[in-house]
Amino acid sequence: MAYVEGSHHLTLSVAGAQEDVDFHVKVLGMRLIKRTVLFDGSLPIYHLYYSNANGDPSSVVTTFPWAQAGFFGRRGTNQAREVLLSVPHESMDFWHRRLTEHDVDVENVEVFGERRLAFRHPCGIEYVLVGNTGDERAGHPGHGVPPEHAVRGLHGVGVHVGTLDRMVEFAGDTFSAHGEPLEEGDRAALRIGEQKYGNALELTVNRAEDQGTWGFGAGTIHHFAWNASTLENQRELRFEIEGRGYTDISEVKDRKYFKSVYVRTPGGALFELAVTHAGGGWDCDESPKELGTRFQLPEQFEHRRAEIFRRLEPISVDQAAP
Repeated sequence: MAYVEGSHHLTLSVAGAQEDVDFHVKVLGMRLIKRTVLFDGSLPIYHLYYSNANGDPSSVVTTFPWAQAGFFGRRGTNQAREVLLSVPHESMDFWHRRLTEHDVDVENVEVFGERRLAFRHPCGIEYVLVGNTGDERAGHPGHGVPPEHAVRGLHGVGVHVGTLDRMVEFAGDTFSAHGEPLEEGDRAALRIGEQKYGNALELTVNRAEDQGTWGFGAGTIHHFAWNASTLENQRELRFEIEGRGYTDISEVKDRKYFKSVYVRTPGGALFELAVTHAGGGWDCDESPKELGTRFQLPEQFEHRRAEIFRRLEPISVDQAAP
């Protein structure tokens, strides 16, 4: 039987490349593990990958800085909205102080009876730090973030919907959701797959805002990727989802580091089924220690390397902790 193992990565459309690097590396202490470009289309846009210490599936946030190309999105309902990151439960005070010291407006919020920290990426995308006990993924101790407080990886994703029913049904029928959702007012939380951490799907009923944009555009989440584990399982999942009538689903896309299938959910959010395949992985073109140090181009763009360098905003990356 086809299954979803857990999460794989999350991809955002942000504004400026340098402010994005500074936010993830210098403020959140994450590790830049890959700098390449968007594989789709002909417009050269950075694709930047950030992770915990080891680049584990379930730890990676990737970004497209679209402002340089003049593409801007609109946040709204029927759209993925919140980046949920996992930190140790006892690290909340540390992160509140750190974010405040970096001039990031941060708010204490209570969700499902637990304290969380809510703040925003410089482009406006909503981030939430969620405290977890026993998350054994290795955080990256960068720029003054000690290992005991470092971001462990994804906690999951928050999606805004017009109604809960269809998304809960979709998650249960096709995405290996466990049991009944945890509900609190206009919110519902589900756990996708067997993975212990990083696999939370949190739904919020939002009928107050207009439909958010679905294409590429700064200030919006583009998609959330789930780990399909193997290419055979990915193929079976694709057939099952399509067979249930969700026909807005793509063919397999080769992203070099992993292979992907995309499906538009009934709640509007774009989900991906990703598989880190043999011959792929972050270290297929750089050694584990060198990840993120060299600009990588897909083969179809290699002949345009000089032109692409001229077009892209220069970025400076200092991964070392001061």
